[in-house]
Amino acid sequence: MYIKRNALLLAAGFVFCAVVMSKAQSAISGGRPDKITDNDSVRTIAPFFTPATTSKKSPSPEGFIQRWMLLEPINKSVRTNLIFTNSYLKTQFDTAYFPNQFTVIPKDRDQVKVGGRELTWHALESPTFNVKLFRFAYGLKKHTYSVLFWAVTVVNSPREMKNVRLAVGSNGGSAWWLNGKEAVILDGDRRMVMDDCVSPRLTLNKGKNIIRGALINGPGLSDFCVRLLDEKGEPIKDLTITLQ
Repeated sequence: MYIKRNALLLAAGFVFCAVVMSKAQSAISGGRPDKITDNDSVRTIAPFFTPATTSKKSPSPEGFIQRWMLLEPINKSVRTNLIFTNSYLKTQFDTAYFPNQFTVIPKDRDQVKVGGRELTWHALESPTFNVKLFRFAYGLKKHTYSVLFWAVTVVNSPREMKNVRLAVGSNGGSAWWLNGKEAVILDGDRRMVMDDCVSPRLTLNKGKNIIRGALINGPGLSDFCVRLLDEKGEPIKDLTITLQ
C-alpha cells in the first residue's frame, strides 16, 4: 500500500511538472501562433512566406516592406540575448561572413559559403507586416536558435525624399543600412515592436534605394518589421519594392 501510494504521488508529480513546463513554454512564446507545436510534422515555410514575384509590389497599407531576399541562418554561439550591447552587435555585424556582404544584391537561389557551409538566398514575401525569421529557418530545417540572418531589399522611389526615417522593430539585436550607410541599430534583449527604433533623418534617392539588415538572436523567436516614415511621421506608401 505504501509503495502504491508513492507511485501515485510520483506520477502526479510528473503531471504537475509537465503542466508547469507547458505553461512556461506558452509564456515564453507569448502564446503566438508561430510557435512550434506537436502538430508541426511538416517542415515548410508556408503559410508564413510565398515566393517573391517580379510583379509591381507596394508596401502594405501601413507602409511595411514585405518583399525581401533572406539568407539562410548563420550559426552563432549565443546563449543569452543579454549580451547584445551596441559594441557587441557592431563586432558581430562587421565580421566578414561572405564576400561583398555590404554591397551584394543577391538573386534568388544564389549561394555563399560561410564557415564551410553553403547557404542559399531566398526571394520571399511575407503576408504579414512582420517577417518571421524563426519560421523561415524552421521551415527550411535550419537552426532556429543562436543564429544570424541577413536581409536585403530594393526600394524604388518616384522622387527624392528628404527627412525620411527608417523605422524598425526586431526580436533580437539588429542593424540596418540604407544605401550603404548605417541607419539604425537595435541593441539589448528585446521583443519586436513596430517602430521600436527610428533612424536619424535620411534622404531617399529618386529611383533605387538599398535596405540591408542583419539580425542576431540566441534563444527565442526571431522576426522583424521595417517601414519608411516621411517627415511628418506618416508611412510612405508610394514606393515599389523589388529585389533587383
